[in-house]
Amino acid sequence: MSQATTASTTGAGTTAPASTPALRVSDGQVSSGNTRRTLRRSLRPILMLGGIAIVAVGALYYWKTGGRVVSIDDAYVRAAKEVIATDVSGIVLDVPVHEGQRVAKGDVLLRLDPRPFQIAHDGAVANLNATVATLNAMKLDYQRMLRDAQVKAAQVDADQASYERYANLVKGGGVTRADYDTARFQLAANRQALEALKVNATVQLARLGGDPNVDVATMPEYLQAKARVDETQRQLDHTVIHAPFAGIATQVESVQPGMYLAAATAAFGLVSTKRVWVEANPKETELTYVKPGDPVRVTVDTYPGRTWEGTVESISPNTGSEFSILPAQNTSGNWVKVVQRIPVRIKVDRQPDDPELRAGMSVLADIDTGHSRSWRDLIP
Repeated sequence: MSQATTASTTGAGTTAPASTPALRVSDGQVSSGNTRRTLRRSLRPILMLGGIAIVAVGALYYWKTGGRVVSIDDAYVRAAKEVIATDVSGIVLDVPVHEGQRVAKGDVLLRLDPRPFQIAHDGAVANLNATVATLNAMKLDYQRMLRDAQVKAAQVDADQASYERYANLVKGGGVTRADYDTARFQLAANRQALEALKVNATVQLARLGGDPNVDVATMPEYLQAKARVDETQRQLDHTVIHAPFAGIATQVESVQPGMYLAAATAAFGLVSTKRVWVEANPKETELTYVKPGDPVRVTVDTYPGRTWEGTVESISPNTGSEFSILPAQNTSGNWVKVVQRIPVRIKVDRQPDDPELRAGMSVLADIDTGHSRSWRDLIP
């Protein structure tokens, strides 16, 4: 029993020293937990107020800078294009280009059969030469008329002398009355013939424009004939259609050699590769601070991740609906207000290694207006 008591005592004594450090650790944990709770209580309002402040500052910054950039997704690539046509009618002789071919300014796009136009031109040239010969003959004929008038005037002078001589002799019976009458009638006839020659010469001079030494190149008949030559030459020249600018030919297969192409009929299209721009159509409410010269960042849907720099070149003076077939009738009784769109032309800065921009491609344009909002914007 004593041994058991001893063992129990020893066990109790052994337990007592081990329990004391355990109480000390528990006190430290309690103290540390109290400190954390105190710290949380003190930081909670700071974090709450700080978070609200950060959100407020961020919202204020976003509002301040949010109205600077105008993003427009209703934008497309545009390019100068022309429908190739001729103002003369003829048979298509040759189409030296093919679909999608790149052509330079001045390259031949289409040829018509030149033979009928060459024949008409040759006839006009021949008519011009005949007109020149006729006008020169008119000038010489006028000189001939003057000479004939001079000869007839001399004849009239001779007849006048004979008549006067016969008039003196007929009184004394030196000539018969018949000879006297003959001399008188011949003088009168030659006088009338002289007047007729003078009138003819006057008419001829009027045809020469009042100048007997006139340059035939200034006369109306020559100018008319020359105009005909120029017109036939123009038509002959227009049998060959040249590219008005560098571009890409399209819809070429609609014209084939041998077909008759009427004047002013569209043959095929030519789209420029150099005169390319972006046409954006922002809402009228987005144009408040947009102005020519603003920088633009352009993104094309076809080339994701690729951007181009550009500049606002011009802003249309009218909305797109102004040129529609049926423009809005705002004075009607059933008027409904609709936000309009105003076209904005953007010049794109292109580099030699840039991918091809084709007309009609969809574009996202971000215009940096440089505008910064102020408190006055909050006042209605």
